[in-house]
Amino acid sequence: MREHAARRGFEPATFLLGSKQETVVHRPYSGSNTSADVRVLYRVIKLYGEYSFSTLTLANFNYNLQLRRGSGDEPASTMLVPIFTLKLNHKINPRMVAIGKFDGVHPCLTAATQAGKVFIHNPHTRGQRPVAHRLSQSTQDSDISLLNINQAVTCLTAGMLGPNTTGDTLLVGSQTNLLAYDVHDNADIFYREVTDGANAIVLGKLGNIPTPLAIIGGNCALQGFDYEGNDHFWTVTGDNVRSLVLCDFTGDGKNELLVGSEDFDIRVFKEDELLSEMTENETVTSLCHMHDSRFGYALANGTVGVYDRTARYWRIKSKNHAMSIHAFDLNADGVVELITGWSNGKIDARSDRTGEVIFKDNLSSSVAGVVEGDYRLDGQKQLICTSVEGEVRGYLPASKDLKGNLMDSSAEQDLIRELSQRRQNLLLELRNYEENAKGVSGTNSGMGVIPANTQLQTALSVRPATEAQKAHVELCISTPNETIIRAVLIFAEGIFEGESHVVHPSAQNLSGCVRVPIVPPKDIPIDLHIKAFVGGKTSTQFHVFEITRQLPRFSMYDITVDSSDALPTGWVTFSTNERTQRVVMWLNQNFLLPEGVDSPDVTFNSLRGGGLLSISMASNGQITLRTDDIDLAGDLVQSLATFLAIEDLSAEADFPGYFEELRSTLTEVDEFHSVHQKLTAAMADHSNYIRNMLVQAEDARLMGDISIMKKRYRELYDLNRDLINEYKIRSNNHNALLACLKSVNQAIQRAGRLRVGKPKNQVISACRDAIKSNNVNALFRIMRAGTASS
Repeated sequence: MREHAARRGFEPATFLLGSKQETVVHRPYSGSNTSADVRVLYRVIKLYGEYSFSTLTLANFNYNLQLRRGSGDEPASTMLVPIFTLKLNHKINPRMVAIGKFDGVHPCLTAATQAGKVFIHNPHTRGQRPVAHRLSQSTQDSDISLLNINQAVTCLTAGMLGPNTTGDTLLVGSQTNLLAYDVHDNADIFYREVTDGANAIVLGKLGNIPTPLAIIGGNCALQGFDYEGNDHFWTVTGDNVRSLVLCDFTGDGKNELLVGSEDFDIRVFKEDELLSEMTENETVTSLCHMHDSRFGYALANGTVGVYDRTARYWRIKSKNHAMSIHAFDLNADGVVELITGWSNGKIDARSDRTGEVIFKDNLSSSVAGVVEGDYRLDGQKQLICTSVEGEVRGYLPASKDLKGNLMDSSAEQDLIRELSQRRQNLLLELRNYEENAKGVSGTNSGMGVIPANTQLQTALSVRPATEAQKAHVELCISTPNETIIRAVLIFAEGIFEGESHVVHPSAQNLSGCVRVPIVPPKDIPIDLHIKAFVGGKTSTQFHVFEITRQLPRFSMYDITVDSSDALPTGWVTFSTNERTQRVVMWLNQNFLLPEGVDSPDVTFNSLRGGGLLSISMASNGQITLRTDDIDLAGDLVQSLATFLAIEDLSAEADFPGYFEELRSTLTEVDEFHSVHQKLTAAMADHSNYIRNMLVQAEDARLMGDISIMKKRYRELYDLNRDLINEYKIRSNNHNALLACLKSVNQAIQRAGRLRVGKPKNQVISACRDAIKSNNVNALFRIMRAGTASS
């Protein structure tokens, strides 16, 4: 082997394999064609049939080569292993990782790190990067350049932004600014102040807008910038934005914007038009496009799952947090899997159809981000996983002969154990059925034999607050005969802690009826999946009944017959061409009404303490909703428009109490802006004083005038203390300003939700123009009438 290798220009190398040293051959790394080196090395090893690859990380990544004994024709392993591993000497901020080809050729790993900096790892062009402007060389690693942002980084991405550029643009967001940076030329492209901050960012084409946009989501607002920093897109959403992704949701060949926010909603925007909303039960922390209209999502409570448009395919929940999700075809079956990086360092790949785990691995610390790129420049993209401690692993897609099986033997053993346990459970269930069949003709009262006509009945009713119990919706589960309910399990999202609730009455309280109080936190429809154990009074074995019941969207509103109370001052009114019966049908589907209600003129009392809600419909089709809760009014309008299939709906509205609060908030915004400018000017003056005092103190030291030097340093100490105090004041002022701006953006969103379709978009756009021009009176006219004209 040594002789044959020498003829081909290879050199021998010794590796420790288990307890035995073995000699293989390698060609010295040339630095030019790494993939060719690897392929030749692989051919030589395969030629002798003594070794096959288990793990390979390239020489320019400080690699080690691990081999295992085996035949030359068998696969290295049924387990997918990293093709390269890096140990970077920089920590990585979670969810702030990207891959960019900044020179148009070489992919570079880019991530936010500590102290307001972004590092760029580029092992492909060593010694060719300039050190000037924002970019500087890392002292710890020659392959890493550091970009100094001087602010805490909140999001970043990389991609093609300019129409005539050859390389990708790096985009870095903070709480106050957005930077577009040309890494290759080491120059700013644009630097924009963003009042609402940048919590999430995505880059690409949106709808009919011809140029790519850098879209940022911040304080209840979405904003899109082109290559020159011009603002081409703006709209508002319900709460702080946490995740963004572009996806052809409607299948029309144009991208829609999917927005995940802190109010638990996933919203779909076709430019500034809201197409759809999906409500989850926690903050939506991550979104990723998979294929066509299918996308993955992750929540703050450890839930990950997949939607196809508005239909959820599957979801799973973990005790760990999902730090990053990405779509990648890891098993080479032509369909991407959902790759999830977890807070405990685990990485798993799940089928987009079923959620089944097909691969998993573990990093030594929490995952920071999951991306993909051709990092070895061999024409194949790798899945690249990073940890918060700077560990980087790259995985190639599996070869065709693995046939989708990427799990190692231990995982397969776990699956076998799980199937064995399931088999035992089924055998036990079968044995119970056999014993029940025997008990029908016997006299054993412990058998769970029940009458053939036994059914599980459910009823929902509204229960106002009493001295003993808060207001709630009561779920009554009962049987029609002498059987008893031993236990009830209810599975529902967003109602119970852990999404499940168990009622297990004591032996002396067993009966054929179980009542469960339910308090839905939000006005959303909820599916209640109910399982009940039913049997005789002395049974030791029970039949399991399963039933699903939907809780209506507005179930926390109790119809009232006392009309003596004053009606709310807030109202919204609009006209439809629908028949009265259709509105009554909507009422019955969305509220818990007693039998016999056949009129659309009803009044409800909010069980959450929101006061009265009055709904009325005139003979000409005009519908009036009266409530002091503008959020409730918006929910009612959107629900009714969806039920009646109304595409465009204009409305007039007035909410005196809420509008007065908004007017006060706008006044506070002006005051906070004024204070901010004064504090900024004062800090600039103090900075000049500090510079002068430092010069004077140094001059006194050089002249030997120690008393003057001490005096200047004492003054400098006092001035520095004042600067710190002013900074605290400025920070508090800034936080208060952000809270007020969030309230203003939410007010625009709420005014928009009182309309549907084009009138809604017109209201949002007109409100923004009024705020830009500081025309408060026009703003309130728009919110009331839907137009700025008086």
